[in-house]
Amino acid sequence: MIFKKKPQVVAAVDLGSNSFHMVVAREQEGQLNIIDTIKEMVRLGSGVTDNHDIDEITTIRAVACLQRFGQRLSNMHPNYVRVVGTNALRRAHRGTKFIDAAEAALGHPIEVISGIEEARLIYNGVSHSLPTHDSKNLVIDIGGGSTEIVIGQGYTPKMLESLYMGSLSISSRFFPDGEISKKRFVKALLFAHRELEPIATNYQKHGWDQAVGSSGSVRAVFEYADKLGLSNLRVSLNTLYKILDDLIEIGHTDQIDGINMARQRGPVFPGGLVILIAVFEALEIKQLQYSDYALREGILYELVGSYKKRDIHAKTVANICKRYHVDTQHAGRVEASCDYLYNQVAKTWDIDSPHLQNILSWAAQLHELGIAISHSRHQLHGAYLMEHANLPGFNRQDQSEVAAVIRLHRRKLRLEYLSMFKPRRQAQLLHLALILRLACILRRNRIDQTTPDIRLAAKEQELVISFSQQWLDEHPLTQADIEDEAEYWNSIDYNLIFK
Repeated sequence: MIFKKKPQVVAAVDLGSNSFHMVVAREQEGQLNIIDTIKEMVRLGSGVTDNHDIDEITTIRAVACLQRFGQRLSNMHPNYVRVVGTNALRRAHRGTKFIDAAEAALGHPIEVISGIEEARLIYNGVSHSLPTHDSKNLVIDIGGGSTEIVIGQGYTPKMLESLYMGSLSISSRFFPDGEISKKRFVKALLFAHRELEPIATNYQKHGWDQAVGSSGSVRAVFEYADKLGLSNLRVSLNTLYKILDDLIEIGHTDQIDGINMARQRGPVFPGGLVILIAVFEALEIKQLQYSDYALREGILYELVGSYKKRDIHAKTVANICKRYHVDTQHAGRVEASCDYLYNQVAKTWDIDSPHLQNILSWAAQLHELGIAISHSRHQLHGAYLMEHANLPGFNRQDQSEVAAVIRLHRRKLRLEYLSMFKPRRQAQLLHLALILRLACILRRNRIDQTTPDIRLAAKEQELVISFSQQWLDEHPLTQADIEDEAEYWNSIDYNLIFK
């Protein structure tokens, strides 16, 4: 999204697996000045059931927290607030009811972001906290449900990984009753090494100038090192081993002290320590420094950067087009026709919003994405790639909506492809797909030419297309395509009339 004026105040909300955070900041001369923060230990990850729901007790606790956040954000412009859900909400595939309740409490929409998008935003935040802006950085962020590991240079990430292990998940699996022993640590450490093994060699080959840790688990390790009289500016593997020995001697998470919010952080501290030791060992890290900046600050810097026209979406679409050899010239023609048609029907068809216009634009640019796999049923291949790829800048909802439009852009109109969306969104996405289908027909010859002068008259389930005089007679293939298209529309009780 591009803002026309510089935002005065921006806010980021991070719905993590372990805790919820809200940060409100003001940008001054390129730097963020934090003016308000709230953090609550919600343990959302512990409430995800085997059915991929979020249990009632956790929902009540989370919604109560978000109501408090919502009071602080109630007067803020929605363009300057971004709320993201991470690993726990990625796991909660049936979390629609939870998200509905959470959005109502907060007063702002929630984006469920991919692990790679989370890693990108974390790096964006951490890199802005470092004094050397052209250094090659290894960033490690241990959350409650996932661990993000990134190598980047300056402000640009080069290698992004999100591993399915976090302080909460490791602690729940290997230290469920709070008992700490050497035997349990060995089992947990072996598990963490297995998760790291596929990426370790490539990361070591790439190399870095400095290693930086972020977020609560890493901060707790630094605090514990200070408690033991060790360096609190940087930690080494030897420091981590000494903390491990101390925990084994203590024997239970209830006895952990010396870190902030010990009663809340203590139960997940062993899991975070295990992951950090495994990362040190697997990547052969010499020492680690700590950054106060992470995901939330990455979101904030992206929000204040939006008015400067930094568009990660455009870069991501360009990259995926290049990777899958999309005919970008033809995609551009189809996109132009979509825009021409959209402007005539947007209000009548209830799709008059910048977000939906973006969805249509991205779908037009990527509608032939699946041809790289197979021309037959390429709409299904393209939709699958769009829905499941790790796309920086896109959240899960964005990807699902673009995928739905791509899936419907040719052949039979199967409305079951929209069943995962709410009724109003189903109708809106269908209308976007109908526009894309028409644009593809109009650009069937795949050559540069002016879009024919046509006029659209839309009703709820009807579209009348008026062509300029004799144009259809001069383009019989297009006329045949439109006649076939009218049959497809009839199958879902829509009327396509052309003259």
